Amino acid sequence: MIYAANITAGALKPAESRVVADLLLRGVEGDAWQAAIGKDNVLHAKSMATAQRLARLIRDRLAPFDPPLLEMVRDSASPVVQHALLAAAVKHSPLLGDFLDLVVREQFRKFATTLPISLWEDYLADCRGRDSEMPHWNDSTRRRLRSSVYLCLAQAGFLDSTRSLKLQPVFIATPVLRYLESRNERYVLRCLQVSP
Repeated sequence: MIYAANITAGALKPAESRVVADLLLRGVEGDAWQAAIGKDNVLHAKSMATAQRLARLIRDRLAPFDPPLLEMVRDSASPVVQHALLAAAVKHSPLLGDFLDLVVREQFRKFATTLPISLWEDYLADCRGRDSEMPHWNDSTRRRLRSSVYLCLAQAGFLDSTRSLKLQPVFIATPVLRYLESRNERYVLRCLQVSP
């Protein structure tokens, strides 16, 4: 299976990602990890279940990367942190990555000024052609997926806002590009570099 609904738990989550990146850089794991997320509530979540879900999502996104990217997430200002987190989200979720690569790129190619919500449903239908094992998500899950993906795009600067859906060209921050190039992250680079 290529496509999964693993992005519904949240968009880029920069504040929480800084905390998780710090835990990973300090080598916190096991009981100490559970204590930080649960007892200490370092993510400032409203419930234990939310804290655990967020921590798992963010750790899964960041775990494939080595310290230089984790340090960018923990220590950098905007837009570096957003672009580093978008790179991590794309690597973690082909559903997000392919939407950027196939749909957003095509909108820029056509000089479109917006990213209409109708494109999401068309995209999901096309995904099934690429992944016959893709789950049949209900309407609520499809909406949550769309909301998370569009929010990621807005947080990274590709959309002016999730209300206007106005497309904006984005030049990915140089430190993020250099990092991805040095690690030969071709798929992530292609998905991020969709602006004209």
